Amino acid sequence: MSMELKDIADVYGEELNIRQFKKHIRQSPRAQEIAKRSKLNSADGKVIDEHDQFYRDHKLLLALFRLLGVMPVQRGQIGKITFGWMSGPMLYAYIFYAVTTVVVMMVGYERVDILLNKSRKFDEYIYSIIFIIFLIPHFWIPFVGWGVAYEVCDYKNGWGTFQLHYYKIAGSNLEFPFLSSLIVIISLGCLILAVVFLLTLSALLEGFSLYHTTAYYHIITMINMNCALWYINCRAIGNASHALADTFQKDIDRYCSAYIIFHYRILWLELSELLQKIGNAYARTYATYSLFMITNITVALYGFTSEVVDHGITFSFKEIGLLVDGVYCLVLLYIFCDCSHQASENIAGQVQLSLLSISLTSVDLDTTREIELFLKAIHLNPPTVSLQGYADVNRKLITSSISTMAIYLIVLLQFKISLVNLRG
Repeated sequence: MSMELKDIADVYGEELNIRQFKKHIRQSPRAQEIAKRSKLNSADGKVIDEHDQFYRDHKLLLALFRLLGVMPVQRGQIGKITFGWMSGPMLYAYIFYAVTTVVVMMVGYERVDILLNKSRKFDEYIYSIIFIIFLIPHFWIPFVGWGVAYEVCDYKNGWGTFQLHYYKIAGSNLEFPFLSSLIVIISLGCLILAVVFLLTLSALLEGFSLYHTTAYYHIITMINMNCALWYINCRAIGNASHALADTFQKDIDRYCSAYIIFHYRILWLELSELLQKIGNAYARTYATYSLFMITNITVALYGFTSEVVDHGITFSFKEIGLLVDGVYCLVLLYIFCDCSHQASENIAGQVQLSLLSISLTSVDLDTTREIELFLKAIHLNPPTVSLQGYADVNRKLITSSISTMAIYLIVLLQFKISLVNLRG
């Protein structure tokens, strides 16, 4: 036990009073339980797999991303998510991407031809531009999907380690209520929504045949699934933070000691790091995702407002289509930003309140010091989702994105009005 505590001190750069900790272990049955479970080997894949409930609940989501050829990672060995450029899922991704690229290029060529040679009306130009924009995410897949696979594996494997450490301290496995059922429902919804969206556009718009929709099914489904993936990960972090806070509250109500608080402080730091890892792992993916949404919303709203300026509010099928496209992308952007904000708020809030509720006059000096260190750790390590430092993903990102889109929209409308005046 002495060597174990020294190792912990080295890892976290702290001078622990090992003799005092041994005293807490002898005196507290709860501390004895934690010390006994701490002997579990965190490097043993079988031990990790036994407690990795998050993987079992969301492995369907990973399978769907492999099916789309976007994220070809797999459970390559027990307790580990792995990726290889010549692995089975990656070879399938190469073939799937090559086939879909041929279809996308054929349809894309026709869409560009319609834009350059066949479009005569303003609304036809706008729709042609939007349909070309919707093809662009396909060409990002190697960069934002395969290119970040190693970082994604590191993030996913971090969940296994965190869940084992949670078990060591809490004495029970981390649970994610209704997560597996929710993933089934959301996945089916993403697929159905993509099919209905494309078939509806094919029925309402001239020049958008059923053949053209074949290039968009996997792209629209991927866009929907990326939003679902982010929501599921943030929801899981929210579940973990609630479970940690509830267990921590129960433990300090019964065994408020420096030993207990120290272990929860380390566990909280791991959860905060896990939240930061998700932003770093998917930085490319969701940076391009956000740019795509902002561009699409701006073009769609410009087309809609231009039609209103020219013809008034007629609510034709084409106007409604532009409005639906803009609102659809805005909702996806809102979900992306809002669930990140809620995950960040959940991690710090409950634990901080529990710490502040402890009466310092009723605990010893070692416990007081651990409380102060825990509060300082929360202050110095704010749980935020950052896309590798380029942008923090929270509700402020929504308002800043809307402000940016409004500026571009005003500039585009002023340019259009200037052209109309010159022609007049």
